Amino acid sequence: MKTILRNVALTLGLLTTTFANAQDADMKNMLKFGGNAGVAVPSSNASANLGFDLAYQHLVVPGFGLGVATGYNHFFGKENDGLENNDFGVVPVAALLRIYPQEKGFYIGTDIGYGFITGNKNAASNSTVERPDGGLYLKPEIGWHNRHWNIELQYNKVFTGDKGTIGSQKYNVSSIGLGVSYNLPLGE
Repeated sequence: MKTILRNVALTLGLLTTTFANAQDADMKNMLKFGGNAGVAVPSSNASANLGFDLAYQHLVVPGFGLGVATGYNHFFGKENDGLENNDFGVVPVAALLRIYPQEKGFYIGTDIGYGFITGNKNAASNSTVERPDGGLYLKPEIGWHNRHWNIELQYNKVFTGDKGTIGSQKYNVSSIGLGVSYNLPLGE
């Protein structure tokens, strides 16, 4: 845990230094990073999630961005009908699509790709049923943006099929929540 906190502090320090040097750069290419929190829906094996997002976006034409996205979402397992569901994580590798109707204001978008599921191999600590390894990842979002900030309502989903199902409990990897991200301009 100390190593993780140290690495986060070093990363934030580097990014703060970069912010100071990049404030006047062109916004055609940008690095987007932020955090998100949500509630698992439907909530049979997880209660909530907390994560961070990292993406590169290129404005192909004004108002339309394409790029790549990744990050990490930690889902907190919960007790359900005698099952002690394990925590797990999702690491997406996705394409990013964004539509910005105006220079500042409302926007819509999605990330689509593959979500790798990490953590304990078993779906629950008191079961030998294995969790899925991943599946199709989809993260549609709607939000508000300006030159540097995005605030979004997002839905995170990894389609896993029937793997990880224990009795009547289906293994589910989805949440609805809020995210905030910062746009760091990379220049032309």
